[in-house]
Amino acid sequence: MSDFLYGGFMNPIITVFGRDIATYSLAAIAGILISGTFVCVNAKKRGFDQVKVTVALLVSAIGILMGGHILYGITNINKIDFLMRNLNKITSLKLFLACIYEIFGGSVFYGGLFGGLLFGSIYLKKANMNSPVLYDIIACSIPLMHAFGRIGCFLGGCCYGIESKFGFTYHNSLIESANHIRRFPVQLLEALLNLILFLMLYIFMKRGFFKGKMIYIYLIIYPIIRFLLEFLRGDRIRGFILSLSTSQIISVGIILIVSLSLIKQKVSLHNKPTQ
Repeated sequence: MSDFLYGGFMNPIITVFGRDIATYSLAAIAGILISGTFVCVNAKKRGFDQVKVTVALLVSAIGILMGGHILYGITNINKIDFLMRNLNKITSLKLFLACIYEIFGGSVFYGGLFGGLLFGSIYLKKANMNSPVLYDIIACSIPLMHAFGRIGCFLGGCCYGIESKFGFTYHNSLIESANHIRRFPVQLLEALLNLILFLMLYIFMKRGFFKGKMIYIYLIIYPIIRFLLEFLRGDRIRGFILSLSTSQIISVGIILIVSLSLIKQKVSLHNKPTQ
């Protein structure tokens, strides 16, 4: 099975009609289209303006791209420092752009999540569509889209797992450190857990549970999943603080902030004077 996947699918680049296409890009596009369709269909059922919903998704996509690359760059702060100290040695625009790509060329999921939520919420507020119901739909779509992204990571060889007796061996990943070692398919495990999370949130939404709070549920459950899965990651490009990865530090921060926000809301509700 491992050899079949390697020969047929586990390639960072595939050729279609003479053009080289990144397998991660294909998976990510599939995730965007499927999750976007999910949002549009469910928003239409609830009477939301389809044009505004579509624009909100496009605006969110811009935020996802920007946020993901910016946070990736932040994790490369040492490279930014090195570039700034050696600007006088940059002799051409091409070399400068190559350095920028080296620093910001990757993407971090949490950066994309924050960027997408920020850009999307700003647009929805401006468009007078700042509805908790719509946020519930969007919250359901996030793990659906993310699942496809992680499948893309598996196919491309990035975000790879620890060395393991059970797993798959890359031979042509663009990340050299991923190659020639049997690795645990942590990307596929995260994809599966994201799909389970999507189904759980969707069932909650259909049954009317946690109305207007679905994003909070997501922002508590996914960080727990991510924190634990980080121990199965074998790459070292994400930066480590106090023996924890950048994503683990962010996960803990999200859980604390969301939990405090929910407690504050509950306290405010109990302290509200009765008529």
